[in-house]
Amino acid sequence: MFFKAAVVSIPLLGSAVASPLNQPSFKPSDQKVSPARGPSFIFNETSPTVDLDFHAESVSAYALQETYDASNWFSKFSVQNIADPTHGFVNYVNQATAQSKGLYKTQNNQVYIGVDSKTVLNSNGVGRDSVRLQSNRAYTHGLVIADFAHVPGSNCGSWPAFWMVGPNWPDQGEIDIYEGVHVNTYNQMTLHSSSGCVPVYNQNGGQSGTHVSEADCGAGGGFNGCGVQSNSATSYGTAFNANGGGVYATLWTSSGIKVWYFAARSVPANIKSGNPDPNTWGTPQANFAGCNFDAKFSNMNIIFDITFCGDWAGGVWGSTSCASINPSCNAYVAQQPQSFGDSYWLVNSVKVYSV
Repeated sequence: MFFKAAVVSIPLLGSAVASPLNQPSFKPSDQKVSPARGPSFIFNETSPTVDLDFHAESVSAYALQETYDASNWFSKFSVQNIADPTHGFVNYVNQATAQSKGLYKTQNNQVYIGVDSKTVLNSNGVGRDSVRLQSNRAYTHGLVIADFAHVPGSNCGSWPAFWMVGPNWPDQGEIDIYEGVHVNTYNQMTLHSSSGCVPVYNQNGGQSGTHVSEADCGAGGGFNGCGVQSNSATSYGTAFNANGGGVYATLWTSSGIKVWYFAARSVPANIKSGNPDPNTWGTPQANFAGCNFDAKFSNMNIIFDITFCGDWAGGVWGSTSCASINPSCNAYVAQQPQSFGDSYWLVNSVKVYSV
């Protein structure tokens, strides 16, 4: 959720060619940007941490540790009523407000997490109401499988993310599993860490995605991150939803971090049955290896959020087709509430297995 030094397919003015998302004037070295994943005070340092690395090789090693779904969601996630660390044009409301406004609820055994899509705002005001969630439980290693019926649509100004982060950022790292901005349809998976984590991407079966940013995940003090862009045009946003939703599976061990995306019709049977076996899933979209992951990533909580503009989406606004509609990202988000009617998560479940 930090400002990205990356390449993402976003339409440019008069062009359909992918464009670099960070220009020199946007680099953290030139512009101070506070940690988007939040300083340590945001996180509950007393929350339980579970080391899920049992170093077992068999399929039976993937034992279910936690299920987050409509039956227990509100007791297992906390609403973060905080100022946006990414400087977005957003107002993260508290749980009572979120529920009273219908931004956070369960429906048809699914969890809905959305934004205000009715109110015209002052572009110099506090920003559009949204909900940011953090799991009460923290993890070190695990197989995290998120089943989404719907993700926030590909809309100008929006910046949704599903990710994991440890306290004392960037020392305990960050794993961005699902993230993008504006009208993009290609997901980006990014690691942020302290300096010295330089992954390789051609080991243990390779990856189908493309490395698009820094070599060192700690570049720029951790702000830049090392990212991989999906090769699937249905892996993010509106295209993901039109394709029927799907599953993101993240395998985090001492030896690496891998991310798979499956459209709903292609979800492996062993995921559906609750007996996941990553060895049968084929090439992951992102495959980070070759770093001392145990030294860089630990004690991570799961986060959901939807912000607007800010350090990444706002920083690249002028290089996208969105700027032809309104020269200001904040002004567009303030004046076009109807554009965000599909800016919501609809979650079937998130399951965490031991590895």
